Amino acid sequence: MKLVWQILAVVAVGAVGGQVVTAVQDNPWLSLLLGGLTAVLSVFVYRWVVGRTEGRPVTELAREGARGALYRGTVIGVVMFGCVIANIAFLGDYDVHGFGSLTGAIGLVGFMAGAAVTEELMFRGLLFRLVERRLGTYAALTLSSVLFGAAHLFNEHATLLGAVAIAIEAGGMLGAAYAATRTLWLPIGLHFGWNFAESGIFGTEVSGNGATHGLLDASTSGSTLITGGEFGPEASLYSMLFGALVTIAFLMLARRRGHLVPRRRAERVAALATLGR
Repeated sequence: MKLVWQILAVVAVGAVGGQVVTAVQDNPWLSLLLGGLTAVLSVFVYRWVVGRTEGRPVTELAREGARGALYRGTVIGVVMFGCVIANIAFLGDYDVHGFGSLTGAIGLVGFMAGAAVTEELMFRGLLFRLVERRLGTYAALTLSSVLFGAAHLFNEHATLLGAVAIAIEAGGMLGAAYAATRTLWLPIGLHFGWNFAESGIFGTEVSGNGATHGLLDASTSGSTLITGGEFGPEASLYSMLFGALVTIAFLMLARRRGHLVPRRRAERVAALATLGR
């Protein structure tokens, strides 16, 4: 019953907030405001519901160290996507036609912040964390990655390749980032940085959701395996490669810190929760 309340609360806020932000995405200032409010409200609801139902401090969303973790995650996400675009451009498959829209990029800050926070709370804060208690880190990583990729099959220009790519590069990387740090702030920043770089900076499609209006007016062409086609660069082999490499790095860090949870070791998870690292 506790799990049901947690899922219902977080999903409800994310769904309502997502619908509202989508409805006003043509107005960048409203998108910025409502996206930011969705992110803040989602964090508040998660803290309140999880704290009440589990009777513990919600260390995965501790205020201490939150700013630094968000900053580091955002930088990693932007740099990663920059590396993907650099490789696509090197092959001549990414063209910049001029400057895009500053106000469009500002609106995308709110839109992507709301999406990053709500998705991380659902997939890493609830799904990954709760599965890990019973089945261990690797099973939680596998299950949450597969479901995260499958969730993107409902997008407008979704492809099976895109869903597989999201599972590999994003589901794995974000779950591993949480396992390594035991905080949701770093994966939230990483998720936001990646998505904002993709849309707000480089002006490419995000997960098949259609064209965006970022700082650059750009387009991709060429092989779908290189550019990701209509789904966007997230379905590129380069995205999968860089995502897999970062996933491995985070898992190595998690192992070095003793954060990997063996199967059916709930007591180990409880101990890790007190670390809040």
